[in-house]
Amino acid sequence: MTSYATKRRLGSLLQYLLLGLAAFLSIFPFFWMVIGATNTTADIVRGKVSFGMALFANIADFFTKVDVPLVFWNSIKIAIFGTALTVLISAMAGYGFEMFRSRLRDRLYAVVLLTLMVPFAALMIPLFLLMSQAGLINTHVAIILPTLASAFIIFYFRQATKAFPGELRDAAKVDGLKEWQIFFYIYLPVMRSTFAAAFVIVFMMNWNNYLWPLIVLQSNETKTITLVVSSLASAYYPEYGTVMIGTILATLPTLFVFFAMQRQFVQGMLGSIK
Repeated sequence: MTSYATKRRLGSLLQYLLLGLAAFLSIFPFFWMVIGATNTTADIVRGKVSFGMALFANIADFFTKVDVPLVFWNSIKIAIFGTALTVLISAMAGYGFEMFRSRLRDRLYAVVLLTLMVPFAALMIPLFLLMSQAGLINTHVAIILPTLASAFIIFYFRQATKAFPGELRDAAKVDGLKEWQIFFYIYLPVMRSTFAAAFVIVFMMNWNNYLWPLIVLQSNETKTITLVVSSLASAYYPEYGTVMIGTILATLPTLFVFFAMQRQFVQGMLGSIK
């Protein structure tokens, strides 16, 4: 009995050690970023791991070099509009794939899932040519359009819709509701945790999107915060303290969205329906 209890304690201790190590590895980059924001470039290059006195100088340098309200507005506009449209369209597609039955449904759904296997590098040139012919180069519309239908989010909504009570849909049809009314007035409120989780996922993807905006956005007036921070980091003589300030500011919106919707995100990922 004593041997069994000892093994359990050792197992628990090992689990806590592994979890502590994973937490440290996850938090340390952010901790290093905060420390770097308070130090000069020379201190950062030397690997200084203590707080310095250059925080306000780095903030002033960043706000001098970057039109912060403009780049944040560009990022927020792309993230909010792109996320809202992507979640809505993908939710409708996932709802339709699960609720409507036909001979071609599963084949069409398989084609949608196959698109997940196509790397974005194979789509960049065709997308660029398409946007160029449409006259959308250097516009935010060109960033939003390719992300409107996400195969992964469609898959996510279809799997979540399997837990949606079919009796609610049948009762709504008996009451005379049309399909779009069922979707907006019944399905959406019931599946709000699923929508919240999808919103967090898509928002982070849109906010952190880098490669496609780098190709399409060509003027400083249209660039996002991720592009601006990257350009500061790739300068001939980069000021790493300034870059750290930009990185912190670019990280804050995603942290705010995640922590604000953390409970709904967990419920949605677990498939909870309320």
